[in-house]
This record gives sequence, structure tokens and C-alpha cells, in this order.
Amino acid sequence: MPYIFGVMYKRLINPSKKKSWFLWGPRQTGKSTYVRSLLTESDLYIDLLPQRAFLNYAKHPGRIREEILAHEKKHRRFVCIIDEIQKIPSLLDEVHELIESRKIRFILTGSSARKLRRGGTNLLAGRAYTYRLFPLTRAELGDEFDLERALLIGCLPTLWESDEEDPREFLRSYTETYLQEEIAQEGLARNIGPFSRFLDIAAACDGETVNFSNVARECGVSVKTAQQYYEILEDTFLAFRLPAWRKSARKRLVTHPRFYFFDTGVTNALCHTLGEQLNPAVRGRRYEQFVISQIMAEIHYQRLDFQLFYWRTNHGAEVDLLICRGQRILAAAEIKSSRLLGKEPFDGLRSFREENSGVPTFVLGVGQRERLLSDGTTVMSWDRFIEQTLPDL
Repeated sequence: MPYIFGVMYKRLINPSKKKSWFLWGPRQTGKSTYVRSLLTESDLYIDLLPQRAFLNYAKHPGRIREEILAHEKKHRRFVCIIDEIQKIPSLLDEVHELIESRKIRFILTGSSARKLRRGGTNLLAGRAYTYRLFPLTRAELGDEFDLERALLIGCLPTLWESDEEDPREFLRSYTETYLQEEIAQEGLARNIGPFSRFLDIAAACDGETVNFSNVARECGVSVKTAQQYYEILEDTFLAFRLPAWRKSARKRLVTHPRFYFFDTGVTNALCHTLGEQLNPAVRGRRYEQFVISQIMAEIHYQRLDFQLFYWRTNHGAEVDLLICRGQRILAAAEIKSSRLLGKEPFDGLRSFREENSGVPTFVLGVGQRERLLSDGTTVMSWDRFIEQTLPDL
């Protein structure tokens, strides 16, 4: 199990111990480390990342079945882990058949689901659960957590396991490696030049309402291509979409979403804001990104049946985050990075309450003692909200 400056930490993900499952997430979030920690002496581990292994299985997909059956002769009960399954989607047919005929249990990891989702690939249709792994959370880091460090360099495990790694060099290399390996080598974007420009623009607009026409014009591509670029970010788990809330699901689909990158450090690397400290405006944006990402991780890890949206009126009133279940809004939250939250009015929440009376409203700040404002809004710390309030909504 990984260490943080000598202190052991545990990931909050809690996958099934009886059923096969996928584990998705961006590179360097610790997928391989985590699944290896589950290995026993009888289990079989197959890594598709090395070029030699990739070529062997790509040329002869049936070989993996032969190796698994040979392993089964020696070990009656075992788990087969296949790392980076997206590199050879055709192997899922073999996995499917072995689950059905031999009742073998699989753990399958991947950093990109684009080829699988868009190529009609067999995704095991109910025979395997799906989980996500995120950068480290506040709860996983425990006493080692430092908010300012998290806002600047993010929470990729490598940057917290050792003080010998240079965060800035690592993050710069990470973004370059992503372009080379995930996009160019796997052919996810036909022209890497415009996509590289798109990454810079998308990072600069992190958390803003996306106007696809404007983004397309700045990248020099069509609107359809710009939309496909955002889909690539989603399919490779580099970013997530926050839709605008509408009472009608049909209307919700045609409104402009917001996109957030999965990690604040990666965003800073793309935006060239990896300085000694963040200026107040950038810090506020990264804080919003960080808190929403932490809430999303908690929802996934705890398997909570929640969906996330933002709220905006035609007159420009906004609320950063709505937590919903289906068509029901469970809570609305404004995310404020200042430690000095006074009695100033929160206009977005006020407009929201006019249309949605009875829905609990929150302001999520830093180091805040919980208190109730005269309008019924609760001011509290973001981490306390995640740990104590979110699960009970």
C-alpha cells in the first residue's frame, strides 16, 4: 500500500469482492497500484501497457484465454487482473466467455473508454460492475492534507507519496505524455495540433459555461469537432461535464454545460499557473473545481444516487452546484474560497430560493464554523459538508 511521508493511507473505493468489475480513471490516479494491492499468490496479473505484451495479445487475442485456462489448472479459485484493457478492446469477448463458461472473476482497469464506448465493444452487459478512481481525497490524505498545496499541485498520488518529486516538472510532463500517449498513439484526435490548442483553451475556461462556437473559432475547428474534443476529455476521464439544471430533461440537454478538469494541478500546468502561489482570482476558481471534484469522488465511492448540476437564470443569477436525485433537487450550494464570509447577500442562492422554496441551501467555505443565516442558508466548511451532510441528503 502506498505511503505519504511514511504514513500509510487507504483508498476509499470499495469494489465488489464477489463480482467482476471495471476500474476507470485518468493516468497516475493509482489504478495499477490499487489493484496490485488486492493480488494474492493465486491471482493472475496481465499488463497490456508494455509494447511487447500489447503486440502479442493484439496479434493473437485467443492467447489470453489459453494463459488464463493454464493458470486455472493450477489455481482453482483466483482473480484475473487485466491492466489497461482499453488498448485491446477485442479481449473483452474472451473475458465475457470466460465469465460465462468458467465463472472466472476479472478486474479490468483502463484510462480511456472512448474506443470501447464508441466501437460497439462488448462491455460485459451487467456481468461486471463499474467503478471510478479519482485523485486523492481529503479523507484519504488525512492529517497530511494541505488545501493550498492541493489547489496548486493537485492530488495525484505520486505528488504526495514523496517530497523528492518536483511537482511542476511532473505535471508539465504529465500533460505532454497525455497528448502523446492517450491522444496521438490511440488516434483519439485526427489532428493533434488543434487539440493541443483546445486543451489550453479548455483549461483556461475551466468551470465556465461553454460556448462551443467560441471555442471552435479559437481552435480553428468546426463546432462539431470542438464538441468531440470535449467528449474526448470525458471519455479519457480528464474532465467531467456539469450540465445546467432545467425542470425539463429535454431542455437540459440543449443548454450549455460547464466542464471541469479532474485535477487542479493538471489545470494549473495547462494554464501555466504553477507558480509559488495562486493569485486570488485563480485560487477562487481552483477552489470551486477542487470542492466539486471532491464531492463527485465521494458520490462515486459511497455509491450515492446523486447527480450534479449548476443553476443559472436568463438574467445571469447563478448557483455553483445543485445536488439532485432524478428530478428532485436535494441541495444547492455556493462555493466560496474566502475564510472571511460575512453577512454579504448571496444573490444566486436568493434567486434560487424564490423558485425552489424548501430546498436546503449552503455556502461552502474554508475553515468555517457552522452557522445558520437569517434566510435559512447554512454556512459551513466544505470538508464537513462532504463528510457529514452529503451522505444524509
